[in-house]
Amino acid sequence: MYNIRYATGHKNRYHLPIPYAGFFKKTNVNLQSIINFIGSINPDIVALVEVDSGSYRSNKSCQAQVIADSLGYNYVVESKYGSDSLAQKVPVLKQQANAILARQGLEDYQCHYFEQGVKKLVIQTDIRAVAIFIVHLSIKYRHRQNQLEHLYSLIQETDKEVIVAGDFNTFWGSRELNLFLAATDLKNANIANMPSHPSHAPYRQIDFILHSPGIRIDNFYIPDVRLSDHSPLVCNFSCIHT
Repeated sequence: MYNIRYATGHKNRYHLPIPYAGFFKKTNVNLQSIINFIGSINPDIVALVEVDSGSYRSNKSCQAQVIADSLGYNYVVESKYGSDSLAQKVPVLKQQANAILARQGLEDYQCHYFEQGVKKLVIQTDIRAVAIFIVHLSIKYRHRQNQLEHLYSLIQETDKEVIVAGDFNTFWGSRELNLFLAATDLKNANIANMPSHPSHAPYRQIDFILHSPGIRIDNFYIPDVRLSDHSPLVCNFSCIHT
């Protein structure tokens, strides 16, 4: 799972000549570095948060498609915002998306939308015995709690093992998830509670891979990679009953 910040980079020159200037700069060079990193890990499934689906920053190319074509993945990419959102009318913002990439086909997927918050998208894809949900929760605490309630209801609708991955924006600490974890019986793959943000000096855990009890985590680590303000999460897992 990786929040790639639209491949706009981090730290070096990101805030020059003015704060957050990097958000508007071209992304091709940094995207290639991200492709190289993903290729070095060679995962079967890649969950990406903050993907540019075709603005001027990426020379009108969809970053998810570029990564998929470069490394041999199938992909699903969708705008983070609901169809009625004002963000859908704003250049650059309307191309801000999340994506999932996988070695096998992704025909069986759905896009859900939270009722509250600006970032509303939930991508659900079922791969064999596992239902995978990709999320990017609101920066507002009240909205996050509402979104977690909605996410709980989506999880209850599947009879498969579950993985939920994404940027949860838990600025008040991972304890924000305690009720959600208790209700869903999901576990945090990051059992050591290692921080992932900001990538140059991590001190907080806001990115998560959560899993149901029928999934065994064989390995979990956070590489020291600074191509975004978030560090990537790498997780090897297997289903206990397959």
